[in-house]
Amino acid sequence: MSQATSPATARLEMPDGRTVELPVLSGTMGPPVLDVRKLYAGAGVFTYDPGYTSTASCESKITYIDGDEGILLHRGYRIEDLAARCTYLEVCYLLLNGELPTRAQLDRFVHDITYHTMVHEQISYLFRGFRRDSHPMAVMIGVIGALSAFYYEDLDVDDPHARMIVTHRLIAKVPTIAAMAYKYSIGQPFVYPRNDLDYASNFLHMMFAVPCEPYRINPVMARALDKIFILHADHEQNASTSTVRLVGSTGASPYAAIAAGIAALWGPAHGGANEAVLNMLKQIGSVSNIKSFLEKVKDKDSHVRLMGFGHRVYKNYDPRAAVLKASADEVLAELGHRHNPLLEIAKELEKIALEDEYFVKRKLFPNVDFYSGIILEAMGIPTRMFTAIFALARTVGWIAQWNEMIQDPQQKIGRPRQLYTGQKERPFVPMEARG
Repeated sequence: MSQATSPATARLEMPDGRTVELPVLSGTMGPPVLDVRKLYAGAGVFTYDPGYTSTASCESKITYIDGDEGILLHRGYRIEDLAARCTYLEVCYLLLNGELPTRAQLDRFVHDITYHTMVHEQISYLFRGFRRDSHPMAVMIGVIGALSAFYYEDLDVDDPHARMIVTHRLIAKVPTIAAMAYKYSIGQPFVYPRNDLDYASNFLHMMFAVPCEPYRINPVMARALDKIFILHADHEQNASTSTVRLVGSTGASPYAAIAAGIAALWGPAHGGANEAVLNMLKQIGSVSNIKSFLEKVKDKDSHVRLMGFGHRVYKNYDPRAAVLKASADEVLAELGHRHNPLLEIAKELEKIALEDEYFVKRKLFPNVDFYSGIILEAMGIPTRMFTAIFALARTVGWIAQWNEMIQDPQQKIGRPRQLYTGQKERPFVPMEARG
C-alpha cells in the first residue's frame, strides 16, 4: 500500500548525548512527517501530543484536506465538483474503490445497496426497549451495534467478500435504522424502504410517509439532502473516524466499530455542532437580539460560543459551506420559508458576523454545520435528528477508512502512550495503619 518516500532524515539530539536519526516521510500532498516508530527503541522516549494534533496515525489514500487553502479532496477530486456533478452513491463508490464508476459499475453498485435496505424484522423489536424520548443517536448506537447479532456470517474481517457485504449492508441499512429511530420517537409506524426510489428520496420517504396517504417527494429537497450526504461523507482522520480505526484495529466487528464512530460523532464539538447551531438560534430568539448576543461571544468571561462558525482544520472558508450556502438559498426559495423566525435569525447572524472585524480577523467563517442545520430545519427535520443524518452520511467514510486499515500491513492494534505524572511506586499501607 505504501507510497510514502523517505528522501531525508532528521537528527534528534538527546540530553544524555545520544542521537537518533528519524526518517522524514513525504506523501503525494501535504507536509512531510517524522517517522517516530523506532524513537523509543533508539532514544528511550515517547512523543507527547494531546489530541494527536501533530501526529499522523496512519497512511491513507482516501481524503486530503488543506485547511489553510480551504481545499477538500476525495481521491483527488474537489468536493465542489463532486457535490455539483455526482450523486451520493457515486461518491460512495469513489471513496470505497478509488475511482469514479462507469455507468455499468454505478448501476450495479446502486442495485447492491438498494437490495440491502431492509433490516431483519426482529430488529424492530429492539426499539421497544428504548424510551420514546431517547435521543436518536443513543438509539442508533444500540441498534447498529446489535447488527453483529443478526448478520454474524459476514464478520470475518480478513475475507474480502465478507468486507464487501458488510460495506453494502451498512450503507444501505443505516438510513433505514435512522428513520426508524425517528418514527419510533413520534409514535408512528415504521415505513419500509422502497426499491424504486433513489437513496435520498428513499430516506425522506421513510422519514415522512404514513400509511394513510401517499407521500410526494420534492425533488429539490431530495437533491439538497443528497448534497448534504456528499458533503459529510468523509473528512480525513477526525475524532469519529479515528475511533472507528482504533476499534477496528482490534479485529472487532465492523458493526461495533461503526457504532463506536457514531458514539464519538454524537459529541457537540463534533457531529453535534449542527444541532447546537439550531439551539443557539433558539437561544437568540429574535433578530433584534443578535448584536447583544455577539457582544457576549466577544466577552471571554461570558463563555458564550458562536456555533457554526470556524473549524478545527479550516483556517479559510470551509469549501463544503460554500456549496451548502447555495443549496440553502435554493431550498428556502422552494419552500417559501421567508418568515421562519429561526431562518431569519440565521441569515441576519451570518450577514452581521461576516461584516464584523472581530470575526473576520479571526477567520471565523460559517462552516458546513451552520448551513446544514438551516437546510434540515427548513425541510421539517427535527433538530434531534441532525446528528443522526450526519452519521448516516459519514457511514461510507468510516467503512472506507476501516477497509483501508484492515488491508494495510503496517497497521497494528492502536495503543497510545502517556506522560505519567501520578505517584511513584510506594509500599502498601494496611487498613489499621491508614489513620
